[in-house]
Amino acid sequence: MDGRQHVEVKDRVAILVDDGLATGASMKASVLAMRTKHPRKIIVAVPVAPRGTVAEIRGQADFVVCLTEPEFFFGVGGAYHVFAQTSDEEVTSILKCADSRP
Repeated sequence: MDGRQHVEVKDRVAILVDDGLATGASMKASVLAMRTKHPRKIIVAVPVAPRGTVAEIRGQADFVVCLTEPEFFFGVGGAYHVFAQTSDEEVTSILKCADSRP
């Protein structure tokens, strides 16, 4: 993790965020992995996902926030005007800026 400290989540609220869910497989794996860290509560927050996927995630997380559950879902990218990939370099730069804030 590039020297970054792990965040202790035991007995805390963990919020898992994604740009959207299609099948939900990655989020399901994330929720299961987070459960092993014993948070008090797991909240999943996404802007868009199909109804069936949201229902499945609700069965695993303690609370789910999904802003849009389109009747006809064709993919996460369809909910965005621009859906470009974020490079590892961009993410690393953003994290370094966050670390330098007071």
